[in-house]
This record gives sequence, C-alpha cells and structure tokens, in this order.
Amino acid sequence: AYLHRYPHALSGGQRQRVAIARALITQPQLVICDEPVSMLDAHIQAQVLALMQELKEQLQLSYLFITHDLAIARRFCDRVAVMYRGKIVELAPTAQLFARPQHPYTQKLLAAALS
Repeated sequence: AYLHRYPHALSGGQRQRVAIARALITQPQLVICDEPVSMLDAHIQAQVLALMQELKEQLQLSYLFITHDLAIARRFCDRVAVMYRGKIVELAPTAQLFARPQHPYTQKLLAAALS
C-alpha cells in the first residue's frame, strides 16, 4: 500500500521511518541524526525514538543525535555534548551533565529549560 505513495502522501512519522530505513540500508555502525523527531507530535516522537532504540540494540548502532530538545537528549542519549558558538564546551554522561553541569553556559541552558 505504501510502495506507490508519493512522499507528500505519507505522514511525518512515516517519512521519518522511511528516512531511517534508507540510512540503514548500507548497514552503518554510526547514524548521524539531525533533529530526527523535532517536527513530530509527542506520540509519534515516542514511537520513532522507541524504533531507533530497538534498532540500536538489534544492529549494534551508534547515533550522533543532534537536538535542541534537552528532554529528548536526557531520555535518549548516553552522553551529551553541549555546544556554544560552534565549540563543545562540555561533554559528560547524560545523568552527570544534568545533575552537575560544569560549564556556565550548560548551567544557564539547563536552568532555562527546566524552569
């Protein structure tokens, strides 16, 4: 049923799943994801992230997950790098970064996001 549909006829979640499938065809070890769920509603975001997590475990993938959504980074990422003016200013395991941010920019970013 989906084979003959044009991209505009697919939902945002369906398009993201197609993009994931296309990225995995070559059997990569690393997939770079730039805001992969930013334009999806919360329910579809959860489905796509669950799919990505399942694929990560099954295929032993690593993701470089680029996002502005700190809540998603907190739930999905093992480590977080915070960038300021194009440079990484802090890199830490996710739980550590959220519990004890070291860099002033990270502290301000988390304070703004959590308020």
